Amino acid sequence: MRQPRTVRALEDFGRTRLSESFFMRDFLYSEIAAIHGFQNLPDDPDLAIAAGTRLCQDLLEPLQQRFGRISVRSAYRSPEVNGFGNANKLNCATNPKNFAGHIWDRQDAEGHMGATACIVVNRFIPYYERTGDWEAMAWWVHDHLPYSDMEFFPKFAAFNLQWHEMPERTIYSFIPPRRGRLTAPGKANWAGQHGENYAAMLAELG
Repeated sequence: MRQPRTVRALEDFGRTRLSESFFMRDFLYSEIAAIHGFQNLPDDPDLAIAAGTRLCQDLLEPLQQRFGRISVRSAYRSPEVNGFGNANKLNCATNPKNFAGHIWDRQDAEGHMGATACIVVNRFIPYYERTGDWEAMAWWVHDHLPYSDMEFFPKFAAFNLQWHEMPERTIYSFIPPRRGRLTAPGKANWAGQHGENYAAMLAELG
């Protein structure tokens, strides 16, 4: 499939169903693109669809099934959009670091595909704002879903959630006072189950 270059082609691409609840259109909006006039569209739509499908089917659908509606804050970025964001300090990593991350239509340096979306779990917001306990959601995902990387942010406990062919299963927080790495392979807390860390959340959310 070629990059869509007409309204009809873009309509068809946006209507590509990645999973039961999600369509490609859900992941294409970018504030950087909207303000600066970029087209936030993949050069390799087939790769973007393949990676996005796994992100949706393996991670977003089961997360939404368990906790209710998910809002997508940021997802696919074209290399042009991401490169501009990085150069202008708009919270974007370099393009090579985001290949198989936010840049769905590029494989990483090892030739693996992946996809990242920054999401908000809407039902989790009141619990997080009352307790500050972002780790509850992090540990639940860690124990139940085949993610590769999570990064948590202060506003609404939004987090980057990555699917990757070779998952690393690492969690990082930008939320004070516990900024830094929560877990990663080799850390003592990485293996096993962590139900005690999200029991209170489940009791409240049901």
